Amino acid sequence: MPSFDTVCEPNMVEVRNAVDNAVKEIGTRFDFKGTSAALELKDKEITAFGDAPFQLDQVYDILTAKLAKRSVDVRFLERGELQKIGGDKVKQQVKVRSGIESEQAKKISRLIKDSKLKVQAQIQGDAVRVTGAKRDDLQAAMALIRKDMADLPLSFNNFRD
Repeated sequence: MPSFDTVCEPNMVEVRNAVDNAVKEIGTRFDFKGTSAALELKDKEITAFGDAPFQLDQVYDILTAKLAKRSVDVRFLERGELQKIGGDKVKQQVKVRSGIESEQAKKISRLIKDSKLKVQAQIQGDAVRVTGAKRDDLQAAMALIRKDMADLPLSFNNFRD
């Protein structure tokens, strides 16, 4: 039975490379000389540091530009709240989304069920497996998911015939 998995997985190697390139650019830019502007990557969380909220926005813009250059969708990033740390300095957590949340997975399976396509959707951990009798139905399901779930950076893998 043909099937595919709908997943939300960033390429963490490219994310790390983008963060490293952003750190290099922050270190060489004239407007960041003598400031506390910086980026750190730990597991799937990026921490941005700066002297002011405006500077954090600039650091975030550099990061998104580097991610886009490396073909990493910026919809994977989820900005947290600004936090004050000692003096005038601020920091912000930026989570790198990985895996489909259960609420989103239920929405995808409901979307497929309501579409009247001859396919079935099963939630398997942080992925949604779609199975059907025909390849054309699976491709129609992919198109439907891409169109209606535009806010998530979904990809499809494990396609089996």
